[in-house]
Amino acid sequence: MKTHVKALVVGGGAVGNGIAYHLARAGWDTMLVERDELTAGSTWHAAGLLPLFNMGYATTHIHKYSVDFYKGLEAETGLNPGFYVVGNLRMAQTDARMDEYMLYSSVAETADVYHEFLTPTQMKDRWPLLRTDDLKGALYHPQDGYINPADVTQAMAKGARQLGATIERKIQVNGYRWTGSEWIVTCARMVEQGGNLVASDETFEIRAEHVVTATGNHAQRTARLLGIKIPAIPVEHQYIVTEPDPMLVEWRKTNPQHPVLRDADAKWYVREERGGWILGPYERNAPARFLYDVPASFRADLFPLDLERIEAEYMSMIHRLPSSETVGLKDDYNGPICYTPDGNPLVGPVPGLRNIWIAEGFSFGITAAGGTGYYLAQMMVDGEAEIDMASLDPRRYGSWMTTEYAARKNEECYEHVFILHHPDEEREACRPLRTAPVYDRQKTLGAQFGQVNGWERPNYYGPLDAPTHFDHDSRSFRRGAWWQYAKAEAEALRETAGLIDATAFTKHIVRGPGATAFLDWFTTNKLPAVGRINLTYALTPTGTTRTEYTIVRNGLNDYYLVSAGAWTAYDGDWLRKCAEDKAPEFGYIEVHDVTTQWGVFALAGPNSRAILREVVKDADPDTVLSNKRFPWLTARKIELGMCPVNAIRVAYTGELGWELHHPIEMQTYLWDLLLAAGAKHGMKLVGARAQNWLRQEKSYRAFGTELGRDATPLEAGLDRFVDLSKDFQGKAAMLATGIRSKCVTVLIDGPADADPWGKEALLHDGVKVGRLTSGGWSVAFGKQIGMGYVRNDLAEVGQKLKLRMFRDLFDVTVVEDSPFDPQNARIRKDG
Repeated sequence: MKTHVKALVVGGGAVGNGIAYHLARAGWDTMLVERDELTAGSTWHAAGLLPLFNMGYATTHIHKYSVDFYKGLEAETGLNPGFYVVGNLRMAQTDARMDEYMLYSSVAETADVYHEFLTPTQMKDRWPLLRTDDLKGALYHPQDGYINPADVTQAMAKGARQLGATIERKIQVNGYRWTGSEWIVTCARMVEQGGNLVASDETFEIRAEHVVTATGNHAQRTARLLGIKIPAIPVEHQYIVTEPDPMLVEWRKTNPQHPVLRDADAKWYVREERGGWILGPYERNAPARFLYDVPASFRADLFPLDLERIEAEYMSMIHRLPSSETVGLKDDYNGPICYTPDGNPLVGPVPGLRNIWIAEGFSFGITAAGGTGYYLAQMMVDGEAEIDMASLDPRRYGSWMTTEYAARKNEECYEHVFILHHPDEEREACRPLRTAPVYDRQKTLGAQFGQVNGWERPNYYGPLDAPTHFDHDSRSFRRGAWWQYAKAEAEALRETAGLIDATAFTKHIVRGPGATAFLDWFTTNKLPAVGRINLTYALTPTGTTRTEYTIVRNGLNDYYLVSAGAWTAYDGDWLRKCAEDKAPEFGYIEVHDVTTQWGVFALAGPNSRAILREVVKDADPDTVLSNKRFPWLTARKIELGMCPVNAIRVAYTGELGWELHHPIEMQTYLWDLLLAAGAKHGMKLVGARAQNWLRQEKSYRAFGTELGRDATPLEAGLDRFVDLSKDFQGKAAMLATGIRSKCVTVLIDGPADADPWGKEALLHDGVKVGRLTSGGWSVAFGKQIGMGYVRNDLAEVGQKLKLRMFRDLFDVTVVEDSPFDPQNARIRKDG
């Protein structure tokens, strides 16, 4: 057996074999080890559904690749993966569900996923066993279907072997040790003992330059061995198989299989199985299992069935397929399937460690296995995938995440598989958890909170007499009840002033003798002078945008970096690893995460200077905030009452304003001080939704929407923040990439009751030419606004396009960057 390889994959389920195949195809010497038999984990009892479309952009591309890849496996390996292309019918009982499917449709169009809409009559004509009289319609994906999980896994394994990979069974990994250049992985041979699988005395080491873990239900053991946290914990999933249905058997004599049926409002999927039906519900109260470890006695095993828990879903299947009422049950399954708190798998590098990657937490592992292997191999071999994989990055969860949090959120995620996925949804489990000191004050004032990276952050401020679940009850695919409050907040900030809690911002200190040389190499823009700030970007090795930073220079080699609040661990890990790599060249560099030490209030609007003058303590309070003493894009340490503040003259809303970075322990004092002063000048509390609209009026790109690992800063139209006279990480790759598409701001003559969510397709002459990445309402222009990417030749100001919303096309006009106050006169205003 080999003891030294380029890449070691740990885990022999569908995902692990998909990764081994694609690494071998890339030319890497690859070995896969499995502690039991291939497919012995969740793969063996999976239902094998292949839902081609997912609302996530990266996940849709992963699923799409898998479906195409599986279709060619038999020709390559000689093994039939058992792929049945029967289609996928998503049925809707309500108008709200049809609104959801219309949003699905627009997103699917951006990813070139074919689909059709069907009426209840069309469904009944094609599949007469269905009851459709109480349906509104359906979304149909004819290229979907289902596959045999064991067969497709074995086909990928054979394909990997044909490409040179080695696959070893009955080997358990017991430890990982990094030498600085390779991993030493300690292993034990597993043997059968009384029906259990136990480690023998035969131990050995495998040396690998790279390690990938795809350990499924054993993810918590993997996390413990690596000394990290992996929020992948299984949840019980039940499905039942019926005896043959005589009416179905008769139908099938002259007709093809039914598509996979999804009655989302009833919370189940159904597909045919040998003349009968498989029912898979996503019910309430399914428990998380294996929070800390998988028992040694649990192999290809199942949990006891709990039919009472799925009684409502079973009865609704009978309602939808009346012929199933008299059919008996043949088999039942209740097995563990991994989830994560947001439902997305964890695919990418491990925080804090080198050359080790995880592919864990797959609730749709069969669908994702091929695509995960393809894109993860790109990340490992080429340095980056061709699509932005940030939404799946393991570092989207920080060290604050605990086992209890993951278990409860994973149970919630399971329950929400078929609950309406509003773009403005805010799930309630495990909240509040991370709160700024002013949380209770904000709540008293009507704040309706969202969650970002565990932090509670006001989305908007509702009426003071709002019921406890006001936000939950007001969600919609159109304009929810919150819309009027966000609109009033945006208007107030444009007209008087607004106060925004931005405490969730990620903050790092970078300092030391090598800090200046390092940051000059690490970022695209010129570094600011002491007391100044700049906006800049860190690139991936392939030249795309890795992170956006506001850099404040506090001293010669002392910098304060501010980045997006959702990405603290993601940004910190990359920053630290790059600093460690360059320290021998540039000198000693310190990187400190100070996110939880500093609160941030953003005060902006025409009256913001007057409000600060009420509370600033200075020998000359009338001029301390003037352009002469405190110009735009500078930072100064000032005193507001008794609170020392690092004030930064910048505003994400495009108005005169300051970010007030303050010691977190003084936050409630500063809050009360500002509210009292602001009351005299018409200041209103403003949440994240209004801020998102306002920043689009200024064409401010946001990381995670316009900015990501699939576009360069030049494609994003950020040339002014890229200093091509200096060398920086990713520069050559960025220039070699060129301009594949351009980021534009658009105004939209949209529907009267809805705004775009930033997921919709842009068309020209009936052809898709781009997609929105952000969307909302513009109070300045009185119409919908959006940002997105379009073909280069269609990015000129004045270009007319179409936007698809609710299956209709609406007029779109490309406008100049920063359509509101393009000369920045309001931001620079003196006084």
